[in-house]
Amino acid sequence: MVPGPGSETVVSDVDIKSPDEETGEEAEPNAKKPVATLPEDDAGEAQLSPMEELEAERAKLKDQLLRTAADFDNYRKRARKDVELAERKGKEAVLREILPVIDNLERAVAASADAVDVQAVRDGVNMVLKSFEESAARLGIERVESVGQRFDPNLHDAFQQVETDEVAPGTVVQEYQPGYKMGDKLLRPAMVVVARKVPEPKTEEGDAS
Repeated sequence: MVPGPGSETVVSDVDIKSPDEETGEEAEPNAKKPVATLPEDDAGEAQLSPMEELEAERAKLKDQLLRTAADFDNYRKRARKDVELAERKGKEAVLREILPVIDNLERAVAASADAVDVQAVRDGVNMVLKSFEESAARLGIERVESVGQRFDPNLHDAFQQVETDEVAPGTVVQEYQPGYKMGDKLLRPAMVVVARKVPEPKTEEGDAS
């Protein structure tokens, strides 16, 4: 029925119910509405303070430094072992070449004890010397050329000079001790005697012109 003018509208309690009445639960005073939360994956990471960031960076750099120091120490140990191994192999190669020379020297000494023929002993010593030269050549050792060569301070050690006009001044005229080199490396300079220019004779004062 439509109410007429001037009549009051009556609202029935049955028509309008609160949500609490529909569920049969009493309404809690000052009830808060539920707040939507983000999933854990969408939540941002916790921000570090500047001091915490510096501390984390310091720890990272310290770890890198310790690792680098350990790697370098291991490399240094390996390099030292490699050098020692190379030196030992080099010495072994030299000794293998020298041992036959020592054997020949011992035989020459034993043979010379009761030797009557001096020439035979001399020939035996020459054979030992030749054996040594062959061993040195196999090791790459060369004898420095001296006599007849121009004096070279990089190869020769002049311990004496003699005046002569038979060769040009500065020429090596005698070798006292041979020198040796291996490739470009000088093992020992040759001790030599070097020629020096003969001084001009002095004219006597008062000679007629």
